[in-house]
Amino acid sequence: MDQRQMGVDGGGGRESRRVSGELRARITDGTYPLRSFLPSQRHLADEFGVSRDTVQRALRELADEGWIESKQGSGSRVVKTQRIQSSTAGATRSRRRVTLGPLVSEAFERPEVALDVYTLTSESLHAHIRLQAERIRGGFIAPQHITLRMLLPSRTVPLPYPRVRDGTDDPLMRARLDAITERHTASLRGALAELATEGLVPAVDVQIRHVPLTPAFKLYLLNGAEALHGPYEVTERQIELEEGRKVTALDVLGLGATLTHHVKDADPDSLVSVFVGSMQAWFDSVWERLTE
Repeated sequence: MDQRQMGVDGGGGRESRRVSGELRARITDGTYPLRSFLPSQRHLADEFGVSRDTVQRALRELADEGWIESKQGSGSRVVKTQRIQSSTAGATRSRRRVTLGPLVSEAFERPEVALDVYTLTSESLHAHIRLQAERIRGGFIAPQHITLRMLLPSRTVPLPYPRVRDGTDDPLMRARLDAITERHTASLRGALAELATEGLVPAVDVQIRHVPLTPAFKLYLLNGAEALHGPYEVTERQIELEEGRKVTALDVLGLGATLTHHVKDADPDSLVSVFVGSMQAWFDSVWERLTE
């Protein structure tokens, strides 16, 4: 029995979430495109330094969420990816498909980086911010000022999702959501704060506020010039709570939301310019008047 089997996974739930989170990010950024197969379980276990059981648990979670389809003897195949519809082709974007990763990367290639985000959790953004931090450390980009404002739902507001399908009020569902949010916001804050501490970015300003609204859509505003906007789609899936207890829940998958991409142009009265401007005005008004 190797070290992975002997407990390096310690906190198997935490390790399986780490693996599933990284695999989700790879699916959505195009590393594993639609209809492609994921690496073998043995390969993933070696790469992440976990047991095969942990990998299998992560793959079951992705299958429950509808990302992959697993068949014994055939492996795990990607059957869903995040869709971004865009009429603008940037230099660093795939010609076949726009993904969130390159859009965030382009935003970070400017000296002044400004991100405004409205979301249910920070799960989608977290992986992309950490990637940009590594690009900065590697000397590939050198922003001088990074500003991130994030709106999250208030913890005191009852949310229609995630919840148990039969309507049972299970406090563990909200506790799970809050734990996911805390984990990713803390990591995101840390990644950006370290850039300032290490002197790699002269100025970093991260602010996270809570608002008494249920996010019905996800919104990213990039440098005041681009907007990514898309509604959350409610889905039914299996969620594993404490002690391995599984429930059938109604939930939304942020990474699975289809986003539309809008970029301001030279005409302030064009549809795209008006849309980006109106979304920015909405965000600013909520930020200033409704947040806790």
